[in-house]
Amino acid sequence: MQVDDIKLLIEKSISCRNVQVSGDGCNVKALVVSDEFEGKTLLARQRMIYAALGDKISSGEIHAISINAYTPQQWEEKAPE
Repeated sequence: MQVDDIKLLIEKSISCRNVQVSGDGCNVKALVVSDEFEGKTLLARQRMIYAALGDKISSGEIHAISINAYTPQQWEEKAPE
């Protein structure tokens, strides 16, 4: 699976301000910044992203994913100037 396809799946499911996906398509890293994460735990945020990728994970098309999920405020505080 291509990283651009993974990015599109996330964007279709979650209203994102920023999505970055890298890796080889089977083992990927995703950085997602969304207002929808406001007030949610890290686990709840990850579940939202897993839900967006649904059958791609369960089928093994995506073997492993590392997720960084931030609210816009958290990302602003973390991002380098």
